[in-house]
Amino acid sequence: MRSVWRTAGRGLLRDIAALAVAALAIGVSFGAIAVAAGVPGWLAVTMSLLVFAGGSQFLAVGLLAAGSPAGALLGGLLLNARHLPFGLALAERGGDDEPNRPVPRQSDGTSQAATPAVIGTGWLSRLVGSHLLIDESVAFALAQADPRQRRAAFWLTGLALFTVWNLGTLAGVVLGGAVADPAALGLDAAFPAGLLALLWPSLRDPAARRVATVGVAVALLTTPVLPAGMPVLLALTGLVAVKLPLPRRRTQPEVRR
Repeated sequence: MRSVWRTAGRGLLRDIAALAVAALAIGVSFGAIAVAAGVPGWLAVTMSLLVFAGGSQFLAVGLLAAGSPAGALLGGLLLNARHLPFGLALAERGGDDEPNRPVPRQSDGTSQAATPAVIGTGWLSRLVGSHLLIDESVAFALAQADPRQRRAAFWLTGLALFTVWNLGTLAGVVLGGAVADPAALGLDAAFPAGLLALLWPSLRDPAARRVATVGVAVALLTTPVLPAGMPVLLALTGLVAVKLPLPRRRTQPEVRR
């Protein structure tokens, strides 16, 4: 872990700290909203410890409050299915995940230092690392060009967010039990605001904008008529927008003089 701290630069630590502050506020909102929805405090805390997925947890609370535990389970599975390509992306960019792989040689015949795997090669590292495999830790890791910085970004982001998320959930549970109406504090706005801040840089991509536009439209149209949480599931149909062809610009014929 010391090597991870030494590898991380000031810029990376600053970005992780800013993200941790936002995650803390979102964790507080989750704990308070869960208690207000009738979810036992111990269950909300346990969910943050074992699930550690903000979107799935908010969705589960909404569906549990609506009396649909089966929908909560299905929704969690659908939302967390994205972790499969996340893991594949880290494995592809992770370096030497196989400890028995022959060490490459440089042009002068000397051994070349092995590139460290993002998550690690030991079973404990893989077990803990897979639990920290979230959107933010993967995004921060893949944004680094150097393999060692990639590893540092993954672990520091994952551990920092896991810590503040659980502390925030616990604080939210206590706050939700002490305040008659937690929604009056406006904490429910922290999650969409934080999520929008995370997604905003990705919206520069035209395909991402199409997905977001279709998803938002579907969610807004279905919210008045469907139980809580279901519009979020239907918003996943926005992924179909990736396959829609973009209109081609007509090029002006070149006039020769």
